Amino acid sequence: MSNEELKVKITELLPAATFEEGGEWLTINIDPKDWLPLAQQFRNDDSLYFDYLFCLTCIDWKTHLTMVYHLSSVKHRHNIVIKSKLDRSNPEIETISHIWKTAEFHEREVYEMFGVNFLNHPDLRLLILPDGWEGRNPLRKDFEDTINMIKL
Repeated sequence: MSNEELKVKITELLPAATFEEGGEWLTINIDPKDWLPLAQQFRNDDSLYFDYLFCLTCIDWKTHLTMVYHLSSVKHRHNIVIKSKLDRSNPEIETISHIWKTAEFHEREVYEMFGVNFLNHPDLRLLILPDGWEGRNPLRKDFEDTINMIKL
């Protein structure tokens, strides 16, 4: 399926979706409340069948956070990028770990590094950082390391 065909199909599924132009892969901007039902359709709709989540990360823009998901269909050989803008003061979005198992660890990493709360995650706890780092979120731009005096 071409990017234009994907755009038509995704617009049918979620008319509120917007698209970024100019990239090799189709990039879709969605509201966080639309993410879980759309993710389920991406996985279960045979014409899309995005069976591989190969990247899940977060970007801190100082004014807000953006979740970024990269999905691929091995069957159809198409890729998409999904972005969702989160409120910086209360960043939360539904987990997709029950749809793509690999998301479980990616979401834990984003949770500890950026402070994003993944609603209904089965095991949301620190993954890499030692005990005592809960809520410190070292990849956020407002993080201050008083020992090493790092300020972004």
